[in-house]
Amino acid sequence: MGDNVIKNKSFNFALRIVKLYQFLNQEKKEYVLSKQLLRSGTAIGALVRESEQAESKLDFIHKLAIAQKEANETDYWLELLFQSEYLNET
Repeated sequence: MGDNVIKNKSFNFALRIVKLYQFLNQEKKEYVLSKQLLRSGTAIGALVRESEQAESKLDFIHKLAIAQKEANETDYWLELLFQSEYLNET
């Protein structure tokens, strides 16, 4: 994937989110919150990749700002799953 740290980290994060989604579906039988987590957690990497094709500096900044919003939303879903005891420290 090259030397793009943000691109690499967002992709690896998306992989972890997909695996967490699978765990929540298969082991915890949780389908609604995990779907929201999957959407927001995988959108971050997609937006980072999209920013590489930005038409201008402002477009680049805008796309990364949207990725940051998705990261905040993902954090919300993770916290909600943790507080509702679908997830624990491990």
